[in-house]
Formats: sequence, C-alpha cells, structure tokens
Amino acid sequence: MDSLPRSFNANKHLKEQFVSNLTGSSMLEISALLTTVPILVLLRQSICFQALTDGDTKETSLKKNDTAIVAFKNLKAYLATLVMDFVFIVLPTLLLFTVLAEWIYVWMILLSLLLIFVIAGKRSPHSPYLEGPKSFRMSISSYRVAMMFVTCLCILAVDFRIFPREFAKTETYGTSLMDLGVGSFVLVNSIVSRQARNVSSSMDWWKAALKSTSPLLLLGFARLVSTMSVDYQVHVGEYGVHWNFFFTLAGVSILTSTVNVPSKYSGILGSVILVGYQSWLSSGLNVYLLSNKRGMDIISRNKEGIFSIFGYWGMYLIGVQVGYYLFFGNHSSVMLRSNNGTRIRVWLLSILFWILTVLLDRHVERISRRMCNLPYVTWVLAQNLQLLAILMLSDYVPGSKMSALEKAFDRNLLASFLLANVLTGLVNLFVDTLFASSVSALLILISYALTLSVVMGIVDFYGVRLKFW
Repeated sequence: MDSLPRSFNANKHLKEQFVSNLTGSSMLEISALLTTVPILVLLRQSICFQALTDGDTKETSLKKNDTAIVAFKNLKAYLATLVMDFVFIVLPTLLLFTVLAEWIYVWMILLSLLLIFVIAGKRSPHSPYLEGPKSFRMSISSYRVAMMFVTCLCILAVDFRIFPREFAKTETYGTSLMDLGVGSFVLVNSIVSRQARNVSSSMDWWKAALKSTSPLLLLGFARLVSTMSVDYQVHVGEYGVHWNFFFTLAGVSILTSTVNVPSKYSGILGSVILVGYQSWLSSGLNVYLLSNKRGMDIISRNKEGIFSIFGYWGMYLIGVQVGYYLFFGNHSSVMLRSNNGTRIRVWLLSILFWILTVLLDRHVERISRRMCNLPYVTWVLAQNLQLLAILMLSDYVPGSKMSALEKAFDRNLLASFLLANVLTGLVNLFVDTLFASSVSALLILISYALTLSVVMGIVDFYGVRLKFW
C-alpha cells in the first residue's frame, strides 16, 4: 500500500498532466495576441453611448471612508453600461484567446485599422483632448486593468481544451501568454508603487514590511490550505510543492522593504541583482531548478518559487525606476507638459528591452518563467511597455475616458483577482473541464467572465473599496 494518500479527485492527475510539459508559442504571436487587448480598450473608450452616460444617468459622487467613488445614479443604467463594456472588451478578448486564436494576426491587423479609422474620423481642431497628469493616470490605470482582464480570463480558460495549449505556461524554457502573468503583476505594481512615486513612509522599515507582507502571507497560506483540503490540482513544476504566487509577492515585498534604495538608483541595484542571478543560473543553478528531483527539505521542495524571487525582485526594482523616470520623477512637471515626449520614451524603452530580450534569449539563455531568468525579465518589460505605449494613444482620441468596467477593476484590482481565483476553483470542482465540449466550455467561460465583471461593477457602484494593505 502506498504511504501517500490517494487523491479523491478522479481527474486531478489528468488535469495536472494537461498543463504539463508544454513548450509555448513564439514571442511574435504572443505580442500580436496581446496587442488586440489595448486596441479593444481604446475602441471602447472612443465610443460614447450618450443615452447611457448622460442625461438622467449623469455620474454622481458617493463618499465612503472619505474616498470619492464615482457611480451612476441609476443602477439599471449602470449595469447596462457595464454589459456594453463587457461586450466591447472582455467578450472579444475571450474569443480571441480561444476560438479565434488561429487567425490572431488577421484580427490584429483588422482591429488596428479600425482604431486608425476611428481616431481619424473623430479628430478635429475643436475636439476636447485629455492632457497632462490625467491622461497618464488613465493610461496607467487602463494598462493595469487590461493585464488583469487577461490574467482572470486565462486562469480558468487554460483548464479547457478550447484554450490553445501553446498559450498555457511552459514547463522549462519558452514563451507563452500565461508565462507573462506573474511577471506582469509584479511589474504593474512596481511602476505605480510608493517607491516609484517617491513617497516615503513614516513607519519603521520593519513595520512597513510587516504591513505590506502579512496580508500576502495570509493569502498564500489560505491558498495552500484550501488547495490541499479539497485536493485541488497543482502543477508542482510551477512554484514547488507548497509555494504559490502570493508567497512570491510577499518575498519581493520583504526584500524591497529591507533594502531601501532611492527610486532613481533602484534600477541599478535591480540590474546588478539580475546579472548576478543570471550568472548563478548559468553556472549550474538552472540544472538544479529544472530537475524533477526533490529532497525532503523545504528549500528543495519549493526551489522554483524560492530562487525565482531574486529575478522578480530585480524586475520590481527596475520597474520602480521605470515608473519614476517616466511619470513621477523630478522632471515630471516638464514631461507632463509634453505627452508626446513621454509616449516616445515609453516606445523607446520597449524597443530597447525587445532588443535585449532577443539577444539574451539567443546568446545567454532561453527565456524561462520557471526560473525568472534575465531574458524573462527583459521580455516582461518589453511586452508590458508595448501595451502601455499603445494605451497612451488615447491622447489622440477626442473625449476618450475610462469605461465603467475599467474603473470598477482599477479600484479593486487585487480583489478582482481573488474573486477570479475563487470562481475558477468552484468551476473546476463542479465541472469536468477536460471533457467539456467547445460550446459548453465557451458558455462557461462567458458566464464566468460576465459574473466577475458584474460583481466587481456592483461592488464599485456601492462605493466599496477593498484594500488589503
């Protein structure tokens, strides 16, 4: 008799095998796929449904906990607007990630041309344009929300056969859509972090570290206990036996709070850490991390999650300096007077990181999300800055503004991710995702995405803002 208890989840091992030993897709295909998301967001922002956003349903301000929360007077009209946002942004994204993925290059070109026509058709000398800090704030918020849309859709879609296997996480080396998830989350938070904004904390460093880390550790242990208690499928090669996404965020938070570096120098420290970590990997650590052999000690059983923290920490520090340089530095007052100047800087940085990515991937080591090596970090930076640069084209769209759905997610970003995880778990426990037909899978995914959107919209409508730290 085996010493380990057998799983009572009949398809647990099948589901684990379903997301194992995958090699991913090309960087070009992933870039084309992700380019469609900000274009869809911009197209929605460019369309004004006057009947739903003006007149009797003008926005009003509700206050809760001294925070102004914008909401519509009429819940019915607000939900109608929310559904329109879903139809224009989330639903097409879901279709492009699944049933339309085979024609992604065609759809990218068509959507790009449509955006060009919309911008050209709406531009006039007397059209109102959003300039300065508000423009940047909207672009950054839209960028954060767009990445969250992608993450929330993928974490459930990957369990269905309708989701192309080349978009699921790679086993060792390679690139895929889902490989960008945790890296993008770390980078998104670093660009708008307290450090990037050069906001000092009045608390001692250890108190600040405890405040920012304790909720993440609680979430990490909660996920660990819940997955073990229901015998939920876990791909061990992703983080390790016990490790998960929240522990990685907590580790980065602890290191960042402990080693306090000025924002304008954080990129230097991040580069040194990444170069040192990559040298360690190239010297033999990569063989150890990619090996399926594990000892009984805690480090060996969670080696991927523990050692990859160095890569994510370096990425976070570079993201801090990128945010400081582009939006929050001492030169911000000059840059904010020239939106074109900042937009050009974002594009140049994206191109620079793309060049570095190609060179490192070919001549140093192939991209590996599992180890969070140097090529992976530059790839995440390049792809995310490209998305941000596209969203900054909103300056060219007269009268554009964030959709209601974007605002709802932006105000409760982590809460939306937690809700998506809960819904994903419930679907997996009650639905045999591996053997669902394409039609059933698509209907389930649409229902899941709509439920997530409506719940987050209602939470925002009533002025609830869930802060975890």
